[in-house]
Amino acid sequence: MPPLRCVQPEVVADYACQTGEGPLWHPIEKRLYWCDIPRGRLFWYDPASSKHAVCYQGDPIGGFTVQADGSLLLFMADGAIRTWHDGRLNTLVDEMPELRGNRYNDCIADPVGRVYCGAMSTPKQAGRLYRLDTDGTLTVIEEGLGTSNGMAFTPDRRQLYHSDSGDRFRHIRLFDYDVQSGELSEPRLFLVAKPDQGKPDGMTVDAEGYVWSARWNGGLLIRYAPDGTEDRRVAFPVPKVSSVTFGGEDDTDLYVTTAGGHDREHEGPLAGALFRLNLGVRGVPEFFSRIGLET
Repeated sequence: MPPLRCVQPEVVADYACQTGEGPLWHPIEKRLYWCDIPRGRLFWYDPASSKHAVCYQGDPIGGFTVQADGSLLLFMADGAIRTWHDGRLNTLVDEMPELRGNRYNDCIADPVGRVYCGAMSTPKQAGRLYRLDTDGTLTVIEEGLGTSNGMAFTPDRRQLYHSDSGDRFRHIRLFDYDVQSGELSEPRLFLVAKPDQGKPDGMTVDAEGYVWSARWNGGLLIRYAPDGTEDRRVAFPVPKVSSVTFGGEDDTDLYVTTAGGHDREHEGPLAGALFRLNLGVRGVPEFFSRIGLET
């Protein structure tokens, strides 16, 4: 693979997000979507025209996927799960008693169309990781987490990375993944973040199998080889680098969300902006979810 080029992150949209998160390329619309979690805002960005807009504002959105029919599947506060398309919301799950007063945080669709979705920790309950099957069945598959965060599949679809940014953990683990059953097994430690590198937040994996980890309060995007050794890092002008995804026509654009826009005096003048950079590395397209859709 050719050497990585050094490119400075470019601001492509600035909505001063309190917690900009969940960047996801929509391959049908050829747009990027991302959200501002606590403010319940959803945005799109069209790189062909350089236009961007707020397309939804309402209840907090912890994460979302693109459904096979082109709609967005939103994972929200109180355990609600809704689809959004052309400004219309459709409720699949109104709430879950065990998540009342809590919310989902980060999610990913698998090759079959299931979704793995994390939940925040609260004083009453530790964080959890759920699997939402295509028929709408929701199953707890991991408990005792700190803050369930970014996930990514290895290019061979045999393993799943999972980040936990809780203060007690600050690590990324690797699970064996069974595409037929959706089961995760044999969790083992991939890496523990060093104190000066912030907490592992959102993440993605490129076509070479390298891991890209956004670092909350680290001001960094770090690329790791599959054996866990650091390959390179990109510094950002804000401390709270929250998530990352590949997008664009050839999946070589890296889109990076940040947080702290509600407190720019302390977090910096670009806190909460959406950044883009291109390092000549190709990503792997995310899978469509198929919740409630005929397969």
